[in-house]
Amino acid sequence: MRVIAADRTKRLGRSLICAGLTLLPVVAAVAEEDPWEGVNRAIFRFNDTLDTYFLKPVAKGYQAITPQFLEDGVHNVYRNIGDVGNLANDLMQAKFHDASVDSSRFLFNSTVGVLGFFDVATKMGLDRNDEDFGQTLGAWGVSSGPYVVLPFFGPSTVRDGGGLLVDAYTKPYPYMDDDIRSRNIMFGIEVVDTRASLLSAEKLITGDKYTFIRNAYLQNREFKVQDGKVEDDF
Repeated sequence: MRVIAADRTKRLGRSLICAGLTLLPVVAAVAEEDPWEGVNRAIFRFNDTLDTYFLKPVAKGYQAITPQFLEDGVHNVYRNIGDVGNLANDLMQAKFHDASVDSSRFLFNSTVGVLGFFDVATKMGLDRNDEDFGQTLGAWGVSSGPYVVLPFFGPSTVRDGGGLLVDAYTKPYPYMDDDIRSRNIMFGIEVVDTRASLLSAEKLITGDKYTFIRNAYLQNREFKVQDGKVEDDF
């Protein structure tokens, strides 16, 4: 019996060692992607607190009092504005077919669709692309760099964080210095609209919220940069 027990102990020990060796690449990869985890978690807690006690209640109230057709229309307007950035990044990535689609979308939605309130382009078969300067940098071969949580803006990477500065100039806000009140109202509505659109998605979060959001963000960004052509390591 002692021999059997000793043998089981040895097998268990070997199994634990093998499991540990198997997990080493995963732990190393996480450490490489998120070397600033301590600071990131602190900023994440700040953002999460702000969201819990302010943004989320406002978004819920917005959804509660806004008719669905109006909420959809407002969301479409901001998506139409975003098509300008999509078009610019299409061109910088030499995606000329996508550029023609996004320029057509912007043209039809801004005119027939009443400044984008109605998404007539999608019904015409012109599916929207989703591009930004972070993806453009990735297409140019720039690595993502470490994961970083930005105050107010949330999950990002060093590359994507820099891309936000460029993308800001594809929106109207930097050019509205003569009408600061309208700019602030317009920006505020966009923030609420964006948060409202994420209310249903947060139901998918399981386990440690920070880890879930980090992994989901990094995987989603890799998928977008590679245009869906990613390898399944598993």
